[in-house]
Amino acid sequence: MYLAEGEPKGSQIFVRWVDAGGPATQVTRVVEAPRNARWSPDGKSIAFSMFVADQEKWTISMPGEPKGAKWTPAPRVVGAIHYRQDQVGFLEDGFTHLFVVPADGGTPRALTTGRWSVGAGELRGGSSIDWTPDGKSIVFDGNRSPDADMQYETSNLYVVDVTTLSIRDLVSKPGAWGRPAVSPDGRTVAFTGHAPTGRSHTVSDLFVIPLAAGSADMRKITGDFDRDPINLRWAPDGTGLYFDADDHGTRNVQFASIVGGVKPVTTGRQMLTFDSVSKDLIAAGTSADVDHPQDVVRVNLKAPRQIVKLTDVNGDVLQGKQLAKIEEVNYTSSGNAKVQGWIVKPPSFDASKKYPLILEIHGGPFGNYNVGFNYMFQNFAANGFVVLYVNPRGSTGYGSDFINGIDHNYPGPDYDDLMAGVDAVAGKGYIDTSRMYVSGCSGGGVLSSWVIGHTDRFAAAAVRCPVIDWMSMAGETDIPLFTYSFFKKPFWEDPSDWLAHSSLMSVGKVTTPTLLMTGVLDRRTPMPQTEEYYAALKMKGVPVKLLQFNEEYHGTGSKPSNYIRTQLYMMSWFNKYTRAAGGRVTSTSQP
Repeated sequence: MYLAEGEPKGSQIFVRWVDAGGPATQVTRVVEAPRNARWSPDGKSIAFSMFVADQEKWTISMPGEPKGAKWTPAPRVVGAIHYRQDQVGFLEDGFTHLFVVPADGGTPRALTTGRWSVGAGELRGGSSIDWTPDGKSIVFDGNRSPDADMQYETSNLYVVDVTTLSIRDLVSKPGAWGRPAVSPDGRTVAFTGHAPTGRSHTVSDLFVIPLAAGSADMRKITGDFDRDPINLRWAPDGTGLYFDADDHGTRNVQFASIVGGVKPVTTGRQMLTFDSVSKDLIAAGTSADVDHPQDVVRVNLKAPRQIVKLTDVNGDVLQGKQLAKIEEVNYTSSGNAKVQGWIVKPPSFDASKKYPLILEIHGGPFGNYNVGFNYMFQNFAANGFVVLYVNPRGSTGYGSDFINGIDHNYPGPDYDDLMAGVDAVAGKGYIDTSRMYVSGCSGGGVLSSWVIGHTDRFAAAAVRCPVIDWMSMAGETDIPLFTYSFFKKPFWEDPSDWLAHSSLMSVGKVTTPTLLMTGVLDRRTPMPQTEEYYAALKMKGVPVKLLQFNEEYHGTGSKPSNYIRTQLYMMSWFNKYTRAAGGRVTSTSQP
């Protein structure tokens, strides 16, 4: 089973029977894209979630059109706070619901209806669903509250009877609950989530609950394991769950016992994620490391050192290529924070020489850099740059305390972590400190714009898809509730924090030549954020260029041509500028 372009035009569910010849069968013929399709245990049905339009009607009495003229189209009626979405555009009014369709095709049957949506999260998407082994019920996440559109990080777990369509609560205790996985015997449901904390980000835990019970019987089984569980898969004997989790820039498989406690299954400097597990504990997934792009692998969970690579997608491309060497660096920042990062050194690196440095900052801010292969960093290094990428406070994979180092304080001490990293690398003696550059997209755009407003040590900056004004951002972005969560009070009650953490308020201190890059379709950190910053830098007389990337939503690299352009423009911009001791910028030429 897979999703592909079909008829009517758009994504459809297809099934190809591997033991029979002939073409694949198109199972659905729906007008909206199916999501999160899951086989029923007997293989006769497929469950999926899908958007259902529910347009609000607002009728007014317009006079007749003048002869020879036509009225302009009626305005869009917007009543929800989430009415646009990155990668999508403006959203039609409606809700997401569950459906089931025969595996050999037919008309999908709605399992849920009403003015509410299945699926957890702020943005419109699919639902996490799992069948019970008898095929009689489906467990799913969602929020049936009429105010769900205004509830941030709030979702419950429900059980729907496939025949009667009756729905009952499984976990209704307040919190953000999701990713349900039903045990092989059908008696227990595992899921992830957390109770409300009032923080801007919270690490999820792993819970179990009897299928026949309710919230009062839920039980946490991950103990003091302080990492987000991803890709839950029950052990065939029901003794616990396998999952993967990020930790210090790596990802490996873990096992949580049903009686409590987590132990590692795989270890290593890799990004290993698994998607399925057979009854004899053979897992299939993907793996990557600093020297190898992602490939499909097989892992014997009973003997986890036996990781077998099944594909070599980029072997021919990399054959004969000399890659950059990656060095891990660990250092101490303000408040005794322990920070991890990586240094990318050009091929044929010579420590006796001096190299320009690019500090590249990740987005999120609740995300992380890792030991996966990174083409952009390899490209920069191949062109003579040393690259530093670090996981400052707020990064995931280091536990709750580290993440919450920026709770309601972003940007904040993460700036200290970035500068301490630059100090650590510059102290090694092979960096040309007159040619240091800073860049980042999204959350990295937030921090790169923040950096140049708080230091003049960088010769140039490439600020990509930034947020520079939190108050205007809250009304422009497709994730307004996420934005409001960064502050303890709304700006109409107290704007001081909103202003204090906005890069726009520090623009008067910027002297760094700045290249701004944002996609024209960006709904996450929309173009007006970049344009505000551009106009302010122009007014101040700072060297600045604005690149508005065509056919791009959030980020500037979803199209291969734009991905390459991003890197070429950055290197071209950086190679124009040096900053001598004392802060004076010199330029070879202007683009």
